[in-house]
Amino acid sequence: MTIIRDARQEDLATLVDIYNQSVRNSAATFDLTPVTVEQRQSWLDSHIQNELFPLIVAEQNGVVAGYASLSSYSEKGAYIQTVELSVYVDENYQGYGIGKKLMTEILEKAKGRNHHVIISGITKGNNKSIKMHEQFGFTLCGEFKEVGWKFDQWQDVLFYQLII
Repeated sequence: MTIIRDARQEDLATLVDIYNQSVRNSAATFDLTPVTVEQRQSWLDSHIQNELFPLIVAEQNGVVAGYASLSSYSEKGAYIQTVELSVYVDENYQGYGIGKKLMTEILEKAKGRNHHVIISGITKGNNKSIKMHEQFGFTLCGEFKEVGWKFDQWQDVLFYQLII
């Protein structure tokens, strides 16, 4: 059974582990070296302390299997209702619909906080993420070519948006 809930301090080490899987094994993030719990503490604190930017986790049989967050898109005041979406699922739990459950809940939270636009940057070739975003009504709005160098090749980033 999957339970979606707000992230807590005791989740941080697991969230770091999940994120670092993507650092090491995919171009879903452009971080090149794994992050530490200490480095991610302020990230967690900012989500816990700011109601506008939720961080939720999916628990599968008591184990944190993934997370989703909304973050500030820009510090400029006019962007206050525009947020950036992140969804990460543990490699061992992919393919079980956890990403979709996280997406459903985080979009509800965005609506409840009166956000207007949700933006996702997706590395070209991440077809699972592209498909999931499109299933939720996100549309492609642009592409930045060769903006990241990872795994010995240039990576393109597709930008998707959902207007709520």
